[in-house]
This record gives sequence, C-alpha cells and structure tokens, in this order.
Amino acid sequence: KNAEPEMTLLTYLRRKLCLTGTKLGCAEGGCGACTVMVSRFHSNRNAIVHQAVNACLAPICSLHHCAVTTVEGIGSVASKVHPVQERIAKAHGSQCGFCTPGIVMSMYALLRNNPQPMMRDIEEAFQGMMRPMIYNMILFSLMCRGKAGACYMITGQKEEKGDSTNSVQQLFDPSEFMPLDPTQEIIFPPELMSLSKQPLRELRFIGERMQWIQPSSLKELLQLKAEYPAAKLVVGNTEVGIEMKYKNQFYPLILAPAFIDELNSIQYTENGIVFGASVTLTLLGNVLHGEVNKLPSYKTEVFQAILRQLHWFAGQQIRNVAAIGGNIMTASPISDLNPVFMAAGCKLTLMSKGKINIFFLNLGSKVVCYRKTALKPEEILLSIEIPYTRKYFSAFKQSPRKEDDIAIVTCGMNVVFWEGSNIVQDIQLSYGGMASTTVLATTTRSQLIGRQWDEEMLQDACSYLTEEMTLSPSAPGGMVAYRRTLTISLFFKFFLTVQPDYASAVAPSHLDSATSIQLFQVHRLNCVANLNYMIMGFIHPFPPGQNMDDVIGRPIMHLSAVKQATGEAVYCDDIPCYKNELYLALVTSTKPHAYIKSIDTTDAMAVPGVVTFVCAKDIPGSNKTGPVVYDETVLADEKVTCVGHIVGAIVADTPAHAQRAAKAVRISYQELQAVIITIQDAIANESFYQPTRTIERGDLTQGFQESDNILQGEIHIGGQEHFYLETNCTLAVPRGEDGEMELFVSTQSTPKITQALGVPASHIVCRVKRMGGGFGGKETRMIKFFRRVKRAVRCMLDRDEDMLVSGGRHPFFGRYKVGFKKNGKVMALDVTYYSNAGNSMDLSLSIMERALLHMDNCYNIPHVRGTGYICRTNLPSNTAFRGFGGPQGMMVAESWINDVALSCGLPAEQVRELNLYKQGEYTPFNQCLEQFTIDRCWRECMNISDFHQRKANVELYNKQHRWTKRGLSIIPTKFGISFTAAGALVHIYTDGSVLLTHGGTEMGQGLHTKMVQVASRTLEIPSTKIFISETSTNTVPNTSPTAASASSDLNGMAVYNACKTLLQRLEPYKAKNPKGFWEDWVCRQTAYFDRVNLSANGFYKTPDLGYDFETNSGHPFNYFSYGVAVSEVEIDCLTGSHKNLHTSIVMDVGKSLNPALDIGQVEGAFMQGVGLFTLEELRYSSQGYLYTRGPGMYKIPAFGDIPTELKVSLLRDAPNEKAIFSSKAVGEPPLFLAASVFYAIKDAITAARAESGLIGPFRLDSPATPERIRNACEDKFTKLCPPPEPGTYTPWDVRV
Repeated sequence: KNAEPEMTLLTYLRRKLCLTGTKLGCAEGGCGACTVMVSRFHSNRNAIVHQAVNACLAPICSLHHCAVTTVEGIGSVASKVHPVQERIAKAHGSQCGFCTPGIVMSMYALLRNNPQPMMRDIEEAFQGMMRPMIYNMILFSLMCRGKAGACYMITGQKEEKGDSTNSVQQLFDPSEFMPLDPTQEIIFPPELMSLSKQPLRELRFIGERMQWIQPSSLKELLQLKAEYPAAKLVVGNTEVGIEMKYKNQFYPLILAPAFIDELNSIQYTENGIVFGASVTLTLLGNVLHGEVNKLPSYKTEVFQAILRQLHWFAGQQIRNVAAIGGNIMTASPISDLNPVFMAAGCKLTLMSKGKINIFFLNLGSKVVCYRKTALKPEEILLSIEIPYTRKYFSAFKQSPRKEDDIAIVTCGMNVVFWEGSNIVQDIQLSYGGMASTTVLATTTRSQLIGRQWDEEMLQDACSYLTEEMTLSPSAPGGMVAYRRTLTISLFFKFFLTVQPDYASAVAPSHLDSATSIQLFQVHRLNCVANLNYMIMGFIHPFPPGQNMDDVIGRPIMHLSAVKQATGEAVYCDDIPCYKNELYLALVTSTKPHAYIKSIDTTDAMAVPGVVTFVCAKDIPGSNKTGPVVYDETVLADEKVTCVGHIVGAIVADTPAHAQRAAKAVRISYQELQAVIITIQDAIANESFYQPTRTIERGDLTQGFQESDNILQGEIHIGGQEHFYLETNCTLAVPRGEDGEMELFVSTQSTPKITQALGVPASHIVCRVKRMGGGFGGKETRMIKFFRRVKRAVRCMLDRDEDMLVSGGRHPFFGRYKVGFKKNGKVMALDVTYYSNAGNSMDLSLSIMERALLHMDNCYNIPHVRGTGYICRTNLPSNTAFRGFGGPQGMMVAESWINDVALSCGLPAEQVRELNLYKQGEYTPFNQCLEQFTIDRCWRECMNISDFHQRKANVELYNKQHRWTKRGLSIIPTKFGISFTAAGALVHIYTDGSVLLTHGGTEMGQGLHTKMVQVASRTLEIPSTKIFISETSTNTVPNTSPTAASASSDLNGMAVYNACKTLLQRLEPYKAKNPKGFWEDWVCRQTAYFDRVNLSANGFYKTPDLGYDFETNSGHPFNYFSYGVAVSEVEIDCLTGSHKNLHTSIVMDVGKSLNPALDIGQVEGAFMQGVGLFTLEELRYSSQGYLYTRGPGMYKIPAFGDIPTELKVSLLRDAPNEKAIFSSKAVGEPPLFLAASVFYAIKDAITAARAESGLIGPFRLDSPATPERIRNACEDKFTKLCPPPEPGTYTPWDVRV
C-alpha cells in the first residue's frame, strides 16, 4: 500500500524489509550485485516465468502480482543452504563476497527455468556480473551436470600415472555437494496465481513528487496519453531509471503499460512476426530462436542478426525486463537493434486515440535528433513487424568489451541481387555511432545499386562510405578515426559473408589462403559464447605425516564464504539503521581550478527532510589531511583544484532527500588558469611535486658505447578505477559523552579517519567487519566524518560519486633510451617516468619510488638510470592500487625489451630469457637476489603451456589467415615485498574458545582465514575453536594499513608471537598433564584457577628495512615474489577485438598458507591486470570532467574475458624463510603477469603489420583497446581514414 513511485525494489528490500543480502553496487544495472528473482504468471503465455532482475532499477510499483525471491529466501546458515550457495562457497568461488548473492540469484533463476542448462546458458546468465571469480563457471557447470567431472577440467587434478611432477591436491571434493532437487524449490504463491487470473484494473500510486499509473487496457493507455501527452512510458525502467538517477531528469507522471495484452502480443504474418512494443528482449530472443530452428536459413537472416546483437546486449537481467519498444523509442544513436531494424525495413505501428500510423524504417528514421523521435506527444508505439529475409543480411557491433557493453559502432546491412546474377538490386547500410541518430548510408546506396558485387565495387563502396560517414574531430565519444575505419571494415566483413562465390573473386591483396567461408566462421565464432572452459589449479601436496588438525597449507574455505553466499555476511551499509539516523550526501565541485565565490543552499534547505549543510568552517577538528603530507582538505576551503573536489555535504532524513538537496546546492566560482589535466600538460608547465627521484648504477656513457644498437621509445599506461563492488561507506554513531564516537567504516586503514573529528583518537572506536573489495582504494581515500549533528549519520557513496572523488591508479608515461648487442643483450638503459598524481601528493611519492625500484623487472642491466617525476594536475588525487606503481614500472621495462627483440628480429622470449637475472646478482638498487626462483618459474611455465608447440601453431594459423591473427607472449615478474609492522590480541576464554583480533582488515583476500590457520597451528588446537569478529581500534591500535601484500606476513607473525606467549604460560600445565586436552589446560582446575593471564598481545616489525635514494644503499624490500605467465590471444584485424585463448601461470608463493585462497588471489589479480592492460580506460574531458563514472561506460573484465584455457601452478619446494611458516605475499605480485596478454596482442599486431610490409618496433599504449589494436593494424582501410591533425580541434576526451 502507498508505494512510492520513486522507490526501487532494492531500497524497499534493504530499508523497509531489512533484507540486506541484496547489494547496491552501481544503481544502473551494470554489475549484478542487486540481482533477485522476480516471478509472475503470464496470462499471454499461460505460464509462471522466473526472471533474474536488477533490483536497483525495478520500481517497487512495477511488481504488482509478482513474487520476489531474494538470496535470503533460498537458504541460510541457520536452516539449510541451497546447493547453489553451497557450491560457490565450498568451491572457493567467493572472495570479498559482495557480489556473491547476485551471482547466486542469477544462477538460481536460471535453474528455476532450466534445471539442466548448457554451458552457453550459464555464460549468458552471468553476462551482467562484474568482478567474476574464475571458479564460478566451473562449479556451476558441475552442479548442472549432476556428477563430478562433467564439463569440469579440473581444479585439483589427480596425479597422472608415471609423472610425479604433476601430483596435486584437490581444492574441494565435488562428491560432498548436495544434489539439486527442483521439486524442493519455493512454489509460486497460490494467492498470486488467483489474483493474476482476475481482470486487470487500473492502478495509481501517488508519491511525494510523482505519480505512477498502470492502465488496464490499451484504450485506457491511449486516453491517458491524450490527457497527459508529456507522460513517460516505462516497462523495464532500464533507461528512465538511469536518467532520473544520474542525468537529473524528472518525470512527474509515469505510465506503465507492461501488462496490456496488445502490447505483449506476438503475431505471425505472411511477411514476418509482429511483436508488441512491451515484449521483452528475452522473449523476443526466445521466439526468434524458435523460428531460426524451424525455418530455412535464407528466410531467417534478419532473425539471426538480431539474435547475434541480443547476445551481446546488456546483461540477462536487463534483457529480462527491457522492452523492444523502449529500445526503439529511446532513440539512442548507438542502439544495438535500431540499425538492424532500419536495414531490414521493419514496420512500426504507431497509435494514438482514434488514429493508427504505419511507418517503414528503411524509408527513413523516426528519430529527428539525439534521443528525440518525431512521434506526436500523444502517440505510442504499438508494435514492430520484423520481416523474413530475402537473402543476405548481417549485423555487426563493435564495443570496448564484447559482452554487456555499449557499442562504439553498430550496423545492419542488407543486399538483394537481381535473380540469377550478382548485380545489386537494392542495398541498405544502416549505422549507429556515426551521428546523433541511427543513419542510412543513402548516398552510398544510390551509387551501389546496379553494380556488380566484385572487387571494383568493394573499393568504390569503401570510398563512398569514407566520404559519407564523416564525423567532426570533436564528436562526442571520440575515437573518430577508429569509428570511421569501422564503417568500411564492417562493410568489408559483410562483403565477405554475402556469398562465397562472389567473395572468391576478391583479389589476393584482400584475401589470402583462407576462404571467405573460413573468415566468416571466424567472425561467427567470435560472436558466440565459449562452450568449453579449461581451468586448472596445480598445487603441491601436503607434507607426509602432517597432522589432520594442522590446517596450514590446506585449502580451507574462506571463513565467511557460506555467509556471503546466503547474504548473511554483514557489510558496513548492512548494519541496521539507528533510531533517528540521518544520511549524508556530498556536494562536489564542477570546476577544475577555481575560487569559491559563494555557496547558495536556499533551494537545498527547502527539500523535505534536510537537516543541515556542512562546509569547511563546520569541521571541529583539522581540515587538513593526507596520508604523509597534509596538503589536502577534508572539505574545500576557498578554492577547488579538481572536478569532484568535495565542497560540503547535505545531511537529511533519507538518502533520496540528501541526494536531491545536494544537487540543489548552487556554487559560484571564479575560474583560474592554468588548468592542467594531462601528463603532457604538466611537462609543458613544469608542474611537478618534489622531490624528483633517481636511481643510477654503472656508467651510461660506457654502456651505450659498448652497445651495437640504440633505440628510443615511449609508452603511456592509463589509469584504472578500483571498482570495488562496495563503494566507500561510513556509519558514525555518537556515544553521548566526552566526544566519544563509534565509526563503522569500509576502510583499509582504521587510524586515518579520526583527525577531522576534533577529539583524541582514544575517544573514537573504528570498526571494520569486512569490506566488499578494496584494492588500495580504501587505504587513504575515505569518507571523513565530523560532529555537526548529535545523531547517527550514514553515508554510502553512489558509484558515480565514488568514481568521481576517490582517484585511482596513477597514469604513467615512460620515455626510454636503450642500448643493446646484436644478440639482444641489453647493455644500457636510461628511462624516465612521469606519473599523474592529481591535486595532492597522497602516496604518489612512494608509488613513483616503487616504479623506479621495478624499472628492471627481471632483467640484469649493467648500466642503468631511472628518473621519476610526479605531475601535479587538476584531477582528483590518485592513490594506492594493487601493485602500487610496480606494474607501471615493469610495463615500461617490457616495452623496451620487446622493442629490442623486434629491432634485432629475434624471438621476444629468447631476448627476455637472455637478459634474466641469475641467483646472487644485484639489482640497480644494490640488493642481492637471494632465493631466486624466476628461472624455475620460467621453465615450468614453458612446460605447462607447451610453449614451443603453441608457438608453431600460432605461426601456422597466421600464415593461413589474413584478417585474424594470433599472438603469444611469455612475461616474468619480480615484485618486492616490504611493509612496516602489525599487532595482534588473543584471548582464551574459560570454555576453551579463542577470540583473535589483529590489525589487518578483511576485504576478500582471506586474511582472517589465514590468521585463524596461523593461530590454529601455533596453539595446536582445531581452527573451529578460533573466532575473529572484526578489526577495531580499541583492541589493536595504531595499525598499518592492510596493503602492500604483506598483511599475512605482518599480522601472521604478530598472531604467532601472541600465541607463543600464551603457549609459554600454558606450558607448565601441559607438562603436568601431557595426555590432557586444551580445555583441561585452560580451565579445568588449571591455568584459569591459577590466575594465569589468558590474554596476550603480539607485535611484529619487518627487520632490516630501509633505503636511501641519495646514496643508493640499503634494503627497500624484505624479499621478492616471482612469477611467469604465458598467454595466447586472437585479434580481429578489422575491428580490433581480441579473445584471450590461453594463459598459463606459475607463481612462487613460498609454502602456501592456503592454496585455495592463493590461487584465487592469483586469478583475481591476473584478471584485474587484464582489465588494466587491455580494457579499462578512464576518459576525461580537457577540463577534467570524468565521463566514465559507472559500469555503463567504464568496463572491467567480465566472465567472457577469462581465458578459454587457464592454468595456475604454485611453484613447489620454494620455502621463504623470511615470512610466516615459509609463505610469501600473493595479493599484488600476480597482477603484472596480465602483461602477457598485452604483449601477446602486440605479437599478433606485429603479424598483421607484416602483411602490410611494416616491420620493426612500433608504439602500442596501454590499455590495448580495440581502437588501439585496430589503428596499429595498419592497412588500406586505415589509410582511408587518417586521424585529424592535433591542434586543429578540441578533442572530446584527452589521455591523462
């Protein structure tokens, strides 16, 4: 009753029903964390349909007569977990766990509709999910097949006969899993079934600002549209919901026609199929699939093209609710489907009260300008007729990421020949992404009609398209040369697919030994799901005779995994609301560099529920902040230095009121010059932070003189958004006296958040239960609260806010000069690094220092100098990110060594191996390499990847294919490990249970699990007796941030020391009663009654650390982690797309504390690196405005980006004496191994360039996006579309 039209299902579940298992990840349907199952009876289909839905977009008003199932509803720890929940937990498929409930519900909804899905079905179900765990695909495949081994290539292989080197241990036992029994699932409520069969009636919901009307008939809808012509029609809310949330659009009246029969009808006609405008994209796909399976192929070419587009259209959750009519009427210039509908000549039926209008799309568009149609205000779209095909039809889409991504260019192409000839009778070429609307290439069409389909026609068509499909150099979306090249590259693809007989006439300059059919098959294969994944995790066996209670080295399940899978794991925003709790929303700058002239809060304070506005003068403590140098302000004071600079905050009674009021605050600015955004801007303006760092060894002059060749090069490495699924969140609770306050925070660094409160740190208790990811982004960038109101205040940033204000990985620019011998041996290197730090220092100096300390990667360079400049720019301050400058430093190293190999004409793996360090050699910073294992990692990786055979296969493939190429690369990494200190506190209670607290925070890496393992071995008790509740400052103060991959090392030793202290105190009682049990020694007439202290602190600091850049002396690192990866990729030379075919990784983690967690960290770090080097791109305007502020435009790796074949091996027999129980750090070191994918791409591009006669070194910046790959594959098509001359226009975006 009284449902609020602006309230989403997610808000209702979390705030009204306190069902917090469903998470807020992005609020735009792009991450899947909010997935629930919505079930309803469809009268048109006479069936109950279960669908995965994004709760963050579903209006609560749209769910009349629906049943909603959340993750809590299918199983719980206290009762019984569902088989899906059990498998994802026991198979180590959950890390931070924030997205796990969404993954569970996506799979659950699939199984409710299809208890025996194919692998393709599973892959499609996960297309809307982000931050995937590798295991999910495999464990779910295992579950669906119902028996161990089916489609499961195996995590935890058994020993192969006669080959002891392959002996491994199982990470989990599939035989323990509960079987899936569909008969035991929740039934659809009978009362809803009865209600659903009753006649529809109009529903009206009136909210605070808007009204929602659900008409019961088409007549009612038309009447309402006549009365309220400005009313917005909403079916799935996948567009309007985002417009209202993020684009400041407001629609006071919504009409919801989702249940009107005529709009949901499907009719078969002589010419095609008529779909009602409210038919969902999922149903559209199901119907077309059925027709494709029944009808001859020539009749369903349009249907097949639509299905190919639908496969990559958003995620399954969006397709389940988005309507075909909404997709058309949104009028997006980059629509996936509108170009297909236009090229196919689909028929639209428009209706208003008393009128019907028929319109054929191939006669022109009903779109008059950007996202505006020519429909009259009172008209609605009733239906669309999709025709059968006359013969040749194709559709193409090119996007930054293959699945669930917005198109760069999309097109539909249709050609008809005169009977018995190859003379063009008619042709339709429709493009999206080439104008403010979907456009037909009408001029090209007129020139091609009557022409023969041959080589001459192809060349002319490309010229016509080049002239017709033009773009302004400043066109929104950028990538102008690439988009123009795509128009002709995609036409060339269409040319090849039309008819093998016609395509065979193409000259050898275009086609090689691969036939057009082969080329077409390659295109088709790239457009379908991967049907076979091969995931292997090789781990060394446990030592013989290891006690079963000794859990060190065993693949123990993450302690929170089951709770994460059931939605019961509590994150910061899941904490129940306090009485009279308030909500805070940020007010941020819209200018990059300006004085604040005035702040007008009049309109903001008039919003209902607003309590106060807070600005810099209201901070009771210090407004100055920063992790090392206090050069930042909590709130901007007088001046802003970036877009997104936090100026103030609104505090109100609800999040919606606070956010609405924050947008109403008006700030007047006096703009300042200069605005420095990019590294190049900073270099030109000499805008640098001090100091400049340098490391030098040897004699560069001598080194270059001894070299046979010298080359120079550059590479730019883009930044990266952390994209932790749980955004920054804080709950501040005043405790009433002496300024005491309790803070519940999602942070990696508890001591850093109290300075602004104006009271001693001893008065503040900061608690961290767990985080939904961190990656370094929650180390120094966090919400800092103050005591303006004496009520609990909560703030969880929206995704766009978090991305705007929090900074990310530092973009780097590397410039190098390298001298080398003819055999590829490097003699001298002079390298300069520039990093984009942003508007404050933050941790940028330490990040640059680590980059310099990794400038050699694994290569011994006799004469070397590295210099690092930290650029001050008008961007939000960049900060720590997994790798902390190391990946950028090593990426430049791999660039110059790859250039050396290309210059020498030698295999890159040969040059790399020639230059590798050896045991006992010294780094440029004069640290000796002890316990050096990179040579072992290299050999094992070559072996498990079958490198030499794989290379031969790649070379053969490239000889046989002109327009697709494969590449192969092997990359090593050497990552230095060091950090400061840690503390721990251990309590033993009289029942024998143990409460363990340490200074590290749990963000998915399994730190708490490993600490329990350490305590279990040290105390010699079962791990089930040990409990970790949280991290808090009143138990372990002054902690180091959970960062630098060293948390297991530091906290593990602190826990070990505390436990050893307790063991010493218990030793007399153990000696008196050696056959007794733990409880006997602790309580039963022993230690407790003898008044022995059963509580102990532990502390540990890393020994012998310290390095002086001035003298190049000391030890910056305690030890090094090593690894090697081999990757194989395939690129599409015409579009720039790539597919990750294979990756083998060998990682030295010492003696693993927990191989399941460590393999998960290796895979997770690798995939995050894949995003950094091939996919994720932050795009800024020249004035510092961030365009990529959510999953809609910023794409992190998804399930489809996982290599088709992935092998991970942990190096055996490599104990590390410098860390707890001979283990090694694992969080950051594997990330750089993803560079193997980047350089495999570069290897494939090298093969493509050779076809055009281009050899030798070339520049490829990171990430290797489709745009950069396509532009690097230079050919006659790219020459037709040269890039605009720099300096002659204002670009839409700049590379920072």
